Amino acid sequence: MSAISTDRILNFSAGPAVMPEPVLEQIREDVWNIDGSGIGVLEHSHRGPVIDRIFDEALERTRRLAGLGEDHEVLFLQGGASMQFGMIPMNFLPEDGTADYPDTGTWTSKAIKEARKFGNVNVAFAGADCNYDHCPSKDELSLSDDAAYLHYCSNNTIFGTRYSTPPSTKAPLICDTSSEMFARPWPFADHAMVYAGAQKNLGPSGVALILIRKDFMESACRDTIDMLDYRKHAKAGSRLNPPPVFGVYAMNLVMAWIEQQGGLGAMADLNDAKAGVIYDAIDQSGGFYRGHAKSCCRSTMNVTFRLP
Repeated sequence: MSAISTDRILNFSAGPAVMPEPVLEQIREDVWNIDGSGIGVLEHSHRGPVIDRIFDEALERTRRLAGLGEDHEVLFLQGGASMQFGMIPMNFLPEDGTADYPDTGTWTSKAIKEARKFGNVNVAFAGADCNYDHCPSKDELSLSDDAAYLHYCSNNTIFGTRYSTPPSTKAPLICDTSSEMFARPWPFADHAMVYAGAQKNLGPSGVALILIRKDFMESACRDTIDMLDYRKHAKAGSRLNPPPVFGVYAMNLVMAWIEQQGGLGAMADLNDAKAGVIYDAIDQSGGFYRGHAKSCCRSTMNVTFRLP
């Protein structure tokens, strides 16, 4: 195949975000004819050998990049991260229970709204009071004694903030890492659950990547319909019904590209360098550019600033 045309422009969208050009080139080929099968990836049965290979590769690459053992399940689900806002409390927040939710931006606010439909929510940090300019320190968190879980967002797209380390809690830890999934090393295995909508850093929209510890998954507090039950999806290998095949396929290619670049440490170095150029310009502008995030919590994925 010929190289992609050079008339492509620079894309700085936060999501759907830019995808690596080698990945786009491979997609262009495989949409027409994948693995020499004579038909494209969009036409294959989700239970056939070509899609079996794609799912198996995506599963193993996820485990390698996240450093997961056999105590975690890896799921590829529909509905994006927004589906998880409701699916998590539906499964793990008892009606008489409480979950801790530090509110650090737009997406945590949406998650809080959904969780309140199933149980009590303790807003462990009210980020709106500081215009969401930082993520809370340990001393700023007001945690419940017996929380069912603590839910947080590691990187806040709109406000350009991120946690340097996960919040400290005795409760099971759940992380929405949609806008920086596999952009830096993170203690994924220390979490009860990590989830990410693919479109901000892993591929096209339409699929959510779920890392969930098996014992936590089995602790679901209520029965629900099969499509909203993590256990049913795990038992079916993420193919309880026809799954978002193209999203998983593209995500597998992006993860392969990340490994080729040197893994999460190399990606973090690259992101630090790119963001550093912009932050240096902000800091040296004499106040002309005003960064939104406090320096302690600056995101390397989403650089936010204002003009006079």
